[in-house]
Amino acid sequence: MQVSKTDHQPPQAHWCKSSYSGGDNGNCIEFAPEFAATHGVVPVRDSKDPEGPQLRFSTEAWLAFAAATARGEFGDV
Repeated sequence: MQVSKTDHQPPQAHWCKSSYSGGDNGNCIEFAPEFAATHGVVPVRDSKDPEGPQLRFSTEAWLAFAAATARGEFGDV
């Protein structure tokens, strides 16, 4: 799995909040699917700290993570 951390934001990225993020200001993440489609990496950030650091996953790693989450492999989220 390829994961990297960066402190800068991708230029002109359109961020989407995860459908698994709650509305109670708890654990919320955002990702940039259009950036992923054009650059082959999926940037992920904490929605409460949009200017903070982010993780970048390879497209394959992100798809595997999303599929495992949908199958409930990480318990209640």
